[in-house]
Amino acid sequence: MSAPWWFWVAFNAFILFLLLLDLGVLTRRDRPIPVKEALLRSGAFFTLAMIFCAGLFALYGETPEERSQKGFEFLTGYLIEWSLSVDNIFVFVLIFSHFQVPAAVQHRVLFWGIIGALVMRGTLILLGTTLIQHFQWIMIGFGLFLIWSGWKMLKAVDEEPDLDNNRILLWMKSRYRVTETYVKDHFYVRRDGVLYFTPLALVLVLIETTDLVFALDSIPAIFAITSDPFIVYTANVFAILGLRAMYFALAGIIHRFHYLKYGLSIVLIVVGIKMIGNYVWKVNGWGEKFLPVEVALAITATLIGGSIFLSLIKTAEEGPMARARHAWQGWVPLSGRKRRPEEQG
Repeated sequence: MSAPWWFWVAFNAFILFLLLLDLGVLTRRDRPIPVKEALLRSGAFFTLAMIFCAGLFALYGETPEERSQKGFEFLTGYLIEWSLSVDNIFVFVLIFSHFQVPAAVQHRVLFWGIIGALVMRGTLILLGTTLIQHFQWIMIGFGLFLIWSGWKMLKAVDEEPDLDNNRILLWMKSRYRVTETYVKDHFYVRRDGVLYFTPLALVLVLIETTDLVFALDSIPAIFAITSDPFIVYTANVFAILGLRAMYFALAGIIHRFHYLKYGLSIVLIVVGIKMIGNYVWKVNGWGEKFLPVEVALAITATLIGGSIFLSLIKTAEEGPMARARHAWQGWVPLSGRKRRPEEQG
């Protein structure tokens, strides 16, 4: 079953309403979002996602088996996308801390970053769906890419990125005028008729670039679970919508989730293997799926839940210096690895 056109219209109208509510009512002035409020917003987005999932179990399909299949596909896809969005938060904390972005304007950067993420992911989903429909063998390429991405993420877990020499920021600074300091919440200003970008614009570009690169991992990952573009799209949208609120809820304790990065790396590798297995199974007529979606959900939940539990246990035993080090580790697109003191000179 493919979603009728009015499903798409109704869903996007609802998402537009949420964005307008967020921009025009909930965040009308620049201010840091308190942790309690952020937790409430995160919980609200999660609740909406689960209500939507329940609707899929009840309505999306012609038979009970198909409705159950679609519901589990969304639940698994949402869990994967939500988990990968937590990895985005590591990068956001790192970027905002490094560039000393004022807390009062961080929500503005994240809002426009999420708008850009929705557009980019919608485009990638459309492209991915078209490619899979016309070239089934591309599933092999997607699977190998996910395995490579998981291995790359695993290798970079304990590295500190060199943000000062990020290639995209160096390129922008070499071609555009940039103010030396932040100018309230502006992304650009005019001085004597000349356009200047502000450092806040550079941070936004880095955030958007990061999400684009991360989307190249997460979109193929969910295609390993389902080829239904409506499920792929809605799971992504719900995960992204809750990302800004989740940032403010977790920013102060994100170092406690350090070992989640290992779990996410393994999830990408497993999902890549599943994607290749699905193609091989289908081509050889051995069945429709290499792994049933319920098994994929159980594996994903175990890896993510286990890595979160291990993180909370291990980081509780570490001192402040170790916790600070975890917050500065990870991978940022187009940033090399910062050399350690013993490697310099």
